[in-house]
Amino acid sequence: MAIEIDTPYGPARIHLRAADKPGGALVLGHGAGGGVAAPDLVAATKAARSVGITVALVEQPYRVAGRRSPPRAPQLDAAWIAVVDHLRASHLADLPLVVGGRSMGARVACRTADATGAVAVLCLAFPLEPPRRGGKPSQSRLAELETVTVPTLVVQGERDPFGIPPPGPAREVAKVPGDHGLKADLEAVAAAVRAWIPGVVAAAASVA
Repeated sequence: MAIEIDTPYGPARIHLRAADKPGGALVLGHGAGGGVAAPDLVAATKAARSVGITVALVEQPYRVAGRRSPPRAPQLDAAWIAVVDHLRASHLADLPLVVGGRSMGARVACRTADATGAVAVLCLAFPLEPPRRGGKPSQSRLAELETVTVPTLVVQGERDPFGIPPPGPAREVAKVPGDHGLKADLEAVAAAVRAWIPGVVAAAASVA
């Protein structure tokens, strides 16, 4: 089921993949130049649904409008928060909410985890350090992960040119075969999600 939701920057599109008698919900965003049909997002969706989690795949307004280049972070974050707020008040009401996405979508989910009231964050191919260009110093995005205080799972390709984030007090890192695309072993991606998400949802439900 596809749903359009108004945001401050135009309509976003939600692809809802409902589970039977869901125990929680997972909202996932796409990468900068890709869409919600990315193989790792599809694998994560199937894995979550197999353990009773409803999934909402979010197309940012710039993609709905047909553009490939994303806007600046504040615009992405504001649109994402508007979408999650709408889902919380409607289709995903009363469900423990995990947020996440691949690459850029993971960054958005991390930056807004507090604002969306997420109980956990799922990062697929978090782009830790963009490749250096013209001798410029590296620009680590680890701070975006470090600001997240809820349980976090990072699923990262062993050969990701953006690097591999370190684990942290509330952060697990699952290394899988492949690079930034996470296409080499989709079952490994799915297995990591299946092993992690029921526990964080159950823990959140127990304290609700």
